[in-house]
Amino acid sequence: MENLRLDKWLWYARFFKTRSLAAATVSSGAVRVNGNLTHKPATTVSAKDVLTFAQGDHIRVIHIDALATRRGPAPEAQALYTDLSPPEPRIREKTPENPAFEGKGRPTKRDRRILDLSKARHLE
Repeated sequence: MENLRLDKWLWYARFFKTRSLAAATVSSGAVRVNGNLTHKPATTVSAKDVLTFAQGDHIRVIHIDALATRRGPAPEAQALYTDLSPPEPRIREKTPENPAFEGKGRPTKRDRRILDLSKARHLE
């Protein structure tokens, strides 16, 4: 097999849960094949093609290494492509500190009241 439909390949490579989701994404114009925007799920792709599409908040750049004949397990799907996209930056969420409680036993009733007031002010 030299060529394969774009929506089928995206489904085989497990980028989308269903083939219809892959076809809808391609139809919306969110996928580029070798830098050219495509709207047709039946666009043929082959090995050595480069796909660019958004997946969640992350832009994926995928180099097709091989074509599949079935939707197999994840390790088999990951062998179909090389991911060229930069790694996602890890963002740490800053958690609010508890001003009165230091982790030494149970907080007192006064400490809990102060904590509740600080949470209420934080939500306003």
